[in-house]
Amino acid sequence: MNKYESVIIINPSVEEQGVKDLIKTFTDLINKNGKVEQAQELGKRKLAYEVKKNKEGYYVIFTFEAKPDSITELERNYRITDEIIKFIVVRKDEE
Repeated sequence: MNKYESVIIINPSVEEQGVKDLIKTFTDLINKNGKVEQAQELGKRKLAYEVKKNKEGYYVIFTFEAKPDSITELERNYRITDEIIKFIVVRKDEE
């Protein structure tokens, strides 16, 4: 299993409970084929440029271990979730 870091930006109009539900959904999805080490909420932040007509977004960072083939499924779920306006998954080098 490799170590990964994923940053998602959630639409700022999503209620606080909706954000918690999304975090739980993705944590559960990652835990099926790996292990979440940390889900860090950074809160609402101003975006560097407008994304899908939003000037700000709610940032969440996941640090986790997973099998490489499960990343495609995670990214697919990010894409089909309307509340997520931007995401990235990066493999971390072993320190």
